[in-house]
Amino acid sequence: MERTGEAEEITVRGIVQGVGFRPFVWRLARRLGLAGSVSNTGDAVRIHLAGPAAAREAFAVALVAEAPPLARVEQVTRVPAAPVEGAEFHIAESGAGAVSVGIVPDLAACSACRAEIADPKARRFRYAFTNCTDCGPRFSIVEGLPYDRPRTTMRAFALCPDCRREYDDPADRRFHAQPIACPACGPRLRFGALEGDAALAAAASALKAGAILAVKGIGGFHIACDATREAVVADLRRRKQRPTKPLAVMVADLAAARALAEVSELEAEALSDPSAPIVLLRRHLDGSLAPSVAPRQSHVGLMLAYTPLHHLLLAGVGGPLVMTSANKANAPQVFRDEDAETALAGIVDGLLTHNRPIARRLEDGVVRVAAKGVRVMRRGRGQAPRALDWPADFEGAPPILALGSDLKSAACLSHGRKALLTHHLGDLDTPAVEDEFARALADMAEVFAHHPEAVAVDLHPGYRATQFGTALAAERGLPLLAIPHHHAHIAATLAENGWPRLGGPVVGLALDGLGLGDDGTLWGAEVLVSDYREGRRMARLAPIPLAGGDATSREPWRVLLAHLDASGGDGFPADILDGKPLASVRAMIAKGLNAPSASSAGRLFDAMAALLGLAPDRLSFEGEAAMALEACAGDITAAPYPMAVREADGLMELDPAPLWRAALADRAAGVPAPAMAARFHAGVAAAFADLAAWVAEGQGLSTVALSGGVFQNARLLEDVAARLSAHGLTVLLPGDVPANDGGLAFGQAAIAAARLMASEGR
Repeated sequence: MERTGEAEEITVRGIVQGVGFRPFVWRLARRLGLAGSVSNTGDAVRIHLAGPAAAREAFAVALVAEAPPLARVEQVTRVPAAPVEGAEFHIAESGAGAVSVGIVPDLAACSACRAEIADPKARRFRYAFTNCTDCGPRFSIVEGLPYDRPRTTMRAFALCPDCRREYDDPADRRFHAQPIACPACGPRLRFGALEGDAALAAAASALKAGAILAVKGIGGFHIACDATREAVVADLRRRKQRPTKPLAVMVADLAAARALAEVSELEAEALSDPSAPIVLLRRHLDGSLAPSVAPRQSHVGLMLAYTPLHHLLLAGVGGPLVMTSANKANAPQVFRDEDAETALAGIVDGLLTHNRPIARRLEDGVVRVAAKGVRVMRRGRGQAPRALDWPADFEGAPPILALGSDLKSAACLSHGRKALLTHHLGDLDTPAVEDEFARALADMAEVFAHHPEAVAVDLHPGYRATQFGTALAAERGLPLLAIPHHHAHIAATLAENGWPRLGGPVVGLALDGLGLGDDGTLWGAEVLVSDYREGRRMARLAPIPLAGGDATSREPWRVLLAHLDASGGDGFPADILDGKPLASVRAMIAKGLNAPSASSAGRLFDAMAALLGLAPDRLSFEGEAAMALEACAGDITAAPYPMAVREADGLMELDPAPLWRAALADRAAGVPAPAMAARFHAGVAAAFADLAAWVAEGQGLSTVALSGGVFQNARLLEDVAARLSAHGLTVLLPGDVPANDGGLAFGQAAIAAARLMASEGR
């Protein structure tokens, strides 16, 4: 056997598995006449390389510069190695190793595969499971690492000779594409008694005729129907018990999206991203969508078809389809075939399913373009499990498991500088979601071989996520760190934006619904001076009593009553509050019975929506009132409503009483609701931006970090950021990490890691 000298071992870390990296390395090495091998390990791609020094240097440069489009090379190390056996470069078997978070999320169908399913001469013409190294299911089918076919739900589908040739050929775009399949050997569609293309054609015909169907996708089932027929969409809402929450719509391509909504260049990029998220877009008022798709909303959630099945189905229907998660109200999305028929009985008229198992539930991600950037609102299929990087001085941090909050639940598994924020796991308000939460955490820990050295939870002891983490820490004998809610929000923005662990404090502006503060009271509109270890409250919105406790988050009129009573304004809106049990609510407040005090920005928005008649007596989903208020304001420019500043309890406090008095006067004068909504937004933005700037000046700080679910309001985010910039401040915004509680675990983990490192003197 010939032995080739001048050898080295190259280790490449990052997103380098499941993206065609090994065949790329094979082609590159052969092009440069180098010998050796390449293989996957659990945490990297390792290359044994031999040949002239100049060729090896050229290889190292091209390894980064020419990497496949879906790869992300984060670290390359080179060390001398023993001589290589043999003269040809080859791809070796995958080896074992420490598992990393470098697996690729599920990827939208690439242009080559889309062309193939449309080509009558192609072997995969109209095949719904066509994929290659550049696209297709990944995280939804993987059951273990390294990422190879035997560790996926495709292991039951033995490759036919044609697919085997493609799979084994490093020059083929399907080389080691683990979900590779064709009509001869791969998964098959089923619709009733029909299979394959006949099933697809029958399902498309049913949808065109007005049927409501369940469609099995990559991460679970959707409920689909014709998005242009009002009677059909209204019937879906009735069956699903979802009266007003907006429904997502799937379209074939960008041209179809532009026919329904305004699409900017950045929004087009977001729609076309391989993660294929739902993108919130301003809908055309004269568009063809059924009004019930997004009632009382200015925006609609659109996504492009992201699997061959979706492309073929939309082509068969010839128009947009509602694609909403397949579940009953407050239940988890269905993703197993054995559950679909019973769970969706009475909701759908039929199931378009297939025999490729889904390893884990993954709902669609949701993004919005605001403040010149793409902001993730819900992290889902296509986005998870791509790891996020913490700042460099978190290197060597102990592994942390952080469990987030009960609403928009997501967990974070960290190790060193890598932090894996999970996909959206649901709201932990039903036993079914709690069970899924526990299963998802066990699944993620097993897949990524994560062994935490500490558990981080929210400070609120009543949260189910906190109780789960507390029990887990006790069971394993691990340290438990309880993190104040709004400190975690700000830390999430700091960590995502690369703020160093030892970089000192910033001003944090956290606006959300409710969270427990470190003084034991409910917070929700806070100005903090914060680093990773500590978040000191400097200012707040004046608290009001929440009569009925949790009921106030569902019945905005209660908050409106408390605000108006506190403001002392004239023109009490009897038409809004008529028939409500005002005397009993006021008695609760006077006696302090189930009426905790809270400084909540979210409830402030709800109250204004109630005043303007934009909120029902009882909300059907979280955020309903605030979303209607933002939609009502539109793009109107208006003078801000005033708010006062005072000192209370050692804090600077924003008093909204002047805002309410001015709003009541406008209402009495017949000012239109859109103008009042615009004045409200401008007033809140001006007041909080000025307050944060005042704190920054007093503390000698120059950076402000924004977070909290209220900042999902694009108008507010952009206005606050612009006003802070006008004060000469640097503004850090949430991006890949949701501003809402879906990003909370990311901040919890960063705080826990920083505190543990500090306790060790680092």
